[in-house]
Amino acid sequence: MTEYDYTLNNEELSELRQLLSCYPPQQRFALSAMQDMQRKFRFVPREGLIALASHVGCSRARLYSMATFYKALSLKPKGRHIIKLCDGTACHIRGSVNLINAIGRLLGIGPGETTGDGEFSLELVNCLGSCALAPVMVIDEDYYGKVTPESLAQLLENHKRKAGEGAAGS
Repeated sequence: MTEYDYTLNNEELSELRQLLSCYPPQQRFALSAMQDMQRKFRFVPREGLIALASHVGCSRARLYSMATFYKALSLKPKGRHIIKLCDGTACHIRGSVNLINAIGRLLGIGPGETTGDGEFSLELVNCLGSCALAPVMVIDEDYYGKVTPESLAQLLENHKRKAGEGAAGS
């Protein structure tokens, strides 16, 4: 899926309008609004950039440059679960490349990609600050240390199950 392959439906457009109504029409709130879009839709939709440009009175090009500058923002939908895999020095030396390959085999995605079902996205990061546990991986907010290709499938399955239980308990 490339940038802007996704179009918001009517309900999502209504949610977008409501989200923007929470912000004063000033350019200084543009980044905060885009962060809220990212949380709400798991990306910053094209319709969001257009509506935000109109709302705050700036060009779409300026908002696009902001959306592509900040790594926390994405112009294409991310998965419900974000896998952040450390590829810093300690993790790299201890086999993060093997984990990248294992994720590719298990989920069919590489760095920067999202599974077809929208369940997982894979991001490589430079450091997660847990070098003693290398290689380290974070799924959503859960840290996993000393991950091996052999333990990866079970970690992913456990995380999916845990996330499902959390949704059922809501």
